[in-house]
Amino acid sequence: MPSISQPGFDDPATLFDNPRPIVTLASDYPRGHQIAPHRHARAQLVYASQGVMTVTAAAGSWVVPPQRAVWMPAGDTHAIRVDRDLSLRSLYIRPDAGAGLPGACRVVTVSALLRALILRAMTVPPLYDEDGPDGRVLRVLLDELRALPSAPLHLPQPKDPRLKRVTDALLAEPADRRPLDAWARHAGASPRTLARLFLAETGLGFRVWRQRARLLRALVALADDTPVTTVAFDAGYDSPSAFIAAFKREFGTTPARYFRDEGD
Repeated sequence: MPSISQPGFDDPATLFDNPRPIVTLASDYPRGHQIAPHRHARAQLVYASQGVMTVTAAAGSWVVPPQRAVWMPAGDTHAIRVDRDLSLRSLYIRPDAGAGLPGACRVVTVSALLRALILRAMTVPPLYDEDGPDGRVLRVLLDELRALPSAPLHLPQPKDPRLKRVTDALLAEPADRRPLDAWARHAGASPRTLARLFLAETGLGFRVWRQRARLLRALVALADDTPVTTVAFDAGYDSPSAFIAAFKREFGTTPARYFRDEGD
């Protein structure tokens, strides 16, 4: 069962009765737990201080390891799958307090300062003094959110049923090496049509989309301490070195270093 903590609120359903600009919630979930699709009247920053989750919304899915967070605008329906035991720290931001914040879902990189501010925010009483020290801390937190860099952890999902047959199959088996021509036959479309659909519906070419799907699946496995060699072959790479090179191009660092600072 998940553990939920919010000082001063016994029922999380009462969170949004709070008139303050920012409401916080700390939740712990076991691996395999799923949070059903839902939405909020407030924008949400979904941050894992420990663990890995996959967040899914209409615009696609995001794999979220530590040191990353998902920004979810108000009203966007989303679901969460826990890929590794999760310590979830959420900030809910009143719409009128969110000027300058992103208008679309995205994964953002959490700096050491922002992480400290998020964890500090978890200790703030629900009806904090907006003009006191707690209020000043949360205003600095909002300033940090406005400056957040995005991280390349988004996998856009298509709506066209022909293309969705292909992407669903690749998500189920990312190591499948069939070329575009073979996938076109699977989809019941010409190769040219399938290539056009990839660009039109995901903004990515077929090979780029497939590689990102492979790397995001690999990220979950790496977070679960699966050896790099196993991850590389399971993701469809010819060798660990080819996988490491692709990982570094996408994420800017090696698999070994990516999780090294977890929890710092």
